[in-house]
Amino acid sequence: MTGTGGEEMGVQAARSRALAVLRVRSRALAVALLPAAAAVILLAGGATGHLTGGVWDALRWVVSVLALLVLAAAAAVALVVARARPAVTPTVTVDEESAPDLYGMVRDLADRLDVPAPSAIALTPDCDSWLEDRTHPAHGRPPPAAEPDGATLPGGPAPRRGDAAPVLVIGSPFLWWMRVGELRAVLAPVVAGTGPSAHPDIAAARRFIRGLDAAAAVVSAGGRRGPLSRAVHGGLGRVVRLLLRGCRVHAAEMERGVAWAAAERAQAVDYGVRIVAQEQVGLAYAGWDRLLTRVALPAWRMGRWPARLDVGVVAALTELSRRDRLAEGFASRLGERPACDLLEEPGAMDEAVSLLAARLFHGGPSGASPDWSPVGWDDYPEEVVDRTWRTDAARLHRVLDALGVRRAAGHTAPGTGGPTLARVLDHLTTAADEASPGALSTPAPAAAPDPAEAPNPAAAPDPATAPGAASTRAHAAEPVEPAGRAEPPGSAEPAGGDGSVTRTGSPADAAPHRPPAPAHGDHDTHGGHLATHPHVAQPDAAHLEADLPGGDSDDPPGHRRATPATPAAAPTPAAAPAVDEADDEADDDDLAGTTARGAALAAGLSAQLAREEAEASVTGAVAPDAPPAAAAPTAGPAPDPALWDDRALPLLPLQPPRTGREILTAHVTAMVCCAAMDTAGAVPGLDWLDGPSLLFDGVRAADLAPSVLTLVETGDPGPLRTWMTELGIRPEKPVRLV
Repeated sequence: MTGTGGEEMGVQAARSRALAVLRVRSRALAVALLPAAAAVILLAGGATGHLTGGVWDALRWVVSVLALLVLAAAAAVALVVARARPAVTPTVTVDEESAPDLYGMVRDLADRLDVPAPSAIALTPDCDSWLEDRTHPAHGRPPPAAEPDGATLPGGPAPRRGDAAPVLVIGSPFLWWMRVGELRAVLAPVVAGTGPSAHPDIAAARRFIRGLDAAAAVVSAGGRRGPLSRAVHGGLGRVVRLLLRGCRVHAAEMERGVAWAAAERAQAVDYGVRIVAQEQVGLAYAGWDRLLTRVALPAWRMGRWPARLDVGVVAALTELSRRDRLAEGFASRLGERPACDLLEEPGAMDEAVSLLAARLFHGGPSGASPDWSPVGWDDYPEEVVDRTWRTDAARLHRVLDALGVRRAAGHTAPGTGGPTLARVLDHLTTAADEASPGALSTPAPAAAPDPAEAPNPAAAPDPATAPGAASTRAHAAEPVEPAGRAEPPGSAEPAGGDGSVTRTGSPADAAPHRPPAPAHGDHDTHGGHLATHPHVAQPDAAHLEADLPGGDSDDPPGHRRATPATPAAAPTPAAAPAVDEADDEADDDDLAGTTARGAALAAGLSAQLAREEAEASVTGAVAPDAPPAAAAPTAGPAPDPALWDDRALPLLPLQPPRTGREILTAHVTAMVCCAAMDTAGAVPGLDWLDGPSLLFDGVRAADLAPSVLTLVETGDPGPLRTWMTELGIRPEKPVRLV
């Protein structure tokens, strides 16, 4: 026995709380059986002649009917709880044949900890590791438990489903970034959680809580037809939520006790290495966060998904270490064996996890298709960056056409009536008498449309004044600008002090990413719900400059983490007008600092994006203007279809909708980049931490972001024109669009 007194105290505390949870279940059962017991007493008294008379007869009928109703309601609640499917994180299962070294390391670790080995290993596209119970019948056939020789006879009884050990879920970035010793140290407190999980009382309490949690999700789902169905589900929901409230405190304390016991047990294994490995956990989270929001998201929106995300994590973290001047410390680690060597085919596993990440965070299809194909890192600048910029530039000129802006100014040379940057600059340039604080409330003077080139008003309505444009512009998503930067978490204390033993992906300062108490299930050592995963919020205007392709790439990541938000349910039809009104007010506040022409153009772009997204959702396309690509079926492992609910995709959206100012700024930046590529010899590039970038002679362009912001916010093109003159960019030349 490797445990200590603290471990025994943790197990005892967890068991006492588990018994408290089971007492709640017993009390609920007693309440349901109480009317039936009273009815039995009354019926027995009447049969024996002790309780006779008209009053007793009437009481017997009333109590018997009440008992039948209560028993029926209790049976309905029990049926819903038993048949409800508990939430399970979609993962990629790792077979033992494809990773014998990894399974061997985990089993050796379990032997040293004197706990049962996990029944299986799975990978998740998240910087986290935990144990997850998948013994519910809806989760498929349980994995065979490893039995010693002679433990069972051929043809003997199979092990019960409830006796199967939980599944060990490992964050895929850990495998590619960490060394073997570091991964072993990080997984030690997680694997140690299988010991308390095997306790009958704790396991029964967890099954009860998971069932209540799943039942609450079932009864709260929309789409109920008829008043009777809504009333029944409403009553069931109130009963389930009442039971959950009664178990909340006890469940939280039970999980803390389990974490305490597992952390105490794991202190005897690789304790010193785990302190160093926790620093790599924070770094892996920072690199993974930046890679998803800055690099992967633009590709997903173009209908392409990077097939080697975990390889990109290594490149992003290497670049992060260089910028933070930590390369010397990281160089000493590169000589050790990486944890991905524990897999037989790391490339196929990386591709499967990359596709799973695209489905979880963006809602992409389950396989490759002409509109949804993988892209390699070497092809990323040409296939994603270049096409994204040209798609945004084309959208910008379509909106200008709809606004009636002439293609060629009066002083331009003949033959330059194509899509030019000068057209955008001339339209956004504000005269001195228009740059007043109240310019936004004054309608923008529209230029007289060219009869030869102005679009037909009936064919192309004004996006800024189209019905529903104001209510949808706040919901439009911008397809090029990646999400806000996230701060690399600081080094965390080793597990064992705060009880967080199974959630290794976020240090103490990242606690808002997890709910404080697992009131509706086993969030800690026995499975995590999808709502607890991190979400990346959009940066405010103060951080917009660093997100643009011309931002300063030598600065370290920002020292501010956006507060994640759990995806909210869709508003009801009655609440939709209030939501739209609030969105309009927020968008108006965002555009209050821009010019009148800029605000009108931003509204038009937002409405156009909303229409393109609506059309894509109807036709089933992945993204507007997605490039045609040959379908390339993926090989190797794939997520278990039994764990999926495609109706809820994307399960973990990365960012909220863009504001009008951010959409306008990104489109103007894309137009400038297109002009630079077509007239000054610039090329698209990929920055591992900041995403799409503009390169001149292999050097990233600087000072573009503040110049674009000055044009958008004040209508002054002077800084941008000076920047373009220095680099030889000719705004009057037409550019190539898609």
